[in-house]
Amino acid sequence: MTSRWRRDSVSLVIDLNADLGEGFGRWSLTDDAGLLASVTSANVACGFHGGDPVTMRRVCADAVSGSVAIGAQVSYRDLAGFGRRAMDMPADELAAEVAYQVGALEVFAAGAGGGVDYVKPHGALYNRVVADAEQAKAVVDGVLLASTAFGEALPVLGLPGSELLRLAAAAGLPIVAEAFPDRAYLPDGTLVPRSREGAVIEDADAVVDRAVAVATGRAVTAIDGTPLSIEAESLCVHGDTAGAVEVAARVRAALAEAGVDVRPFVGVADAGDGAW
Repeated sequence: MTSRWRRDSVSLVIDLNADLGEGFGRWSLTDDAGLLASVTSANVACGFHGGDPVTMRRVCADAVSGSVAIGAQVSYRDLAGFGRRAMDMPADELAAEVAYQVGALEVFAAGAGGGVDYVKPHGALYNRVVADAEQAKAVVDGVLLASTAFGEALPVLGLPGSELLRLAAAAGLPIVAEAFPDRAYLPDGTLVPRSREGAVIEDADAVVDRAVAVATGRAVTAIDGTPLSIEAESLCVHGDTAGAVEVAARVRAALAEAGVDVRPFVGVADAGDGAW
């Protein structure tokens, strides 16, 4: 299989991603249009933790129009818990549900003139596949199944050093490491659980500073004060936090001011210059 994903040796280049389309029906959560004005990759909810067909179609159309890469944000089937509740799923079932979500989003992405460019787990599944090799392999198997249908290897976006990225690379899938300027880290480089105070960084100035630090190769501070170096090719700003649109815009502007080229880590609709 081939891949649209490619990267060269250009320094100070980074992607900016956010979770979009997480409302459903009459309930809205993320300001999708506002976030799409700043991000270069959109992690689109596929209906299991948020999102619905109308929302998926709209976000995909707006993303293609704005030359923003489209990612399938796959999760446990947990609409009521927003995908943030721990679940134990048989590996074959999880793999099938990952492929199902990617396929559903591809219908709307292709209909808008684009396609699903990558896959990223959400919430409890994201956290689970950091260390759980069985669940990580199930996600990889689901991505491989979708990749076979698409005829190209879909990149996997995840936490540096995770089992997910290790197994994805071993399976021949492109991997992309990401960092979270709006989340606190433990000294080992994993995220502080949301159940713990201070897990989400709400100070916009701090979020901007941490984003620029990661993008320019400087250390950030873990929750206990330990300096932490994070090598990442993408930065994630959460779309469901207060002031998310303003924060994303400030991060984008600060990166540009620091001399960082912000662009998708995948080719958008095979648009040459948009690829790394």
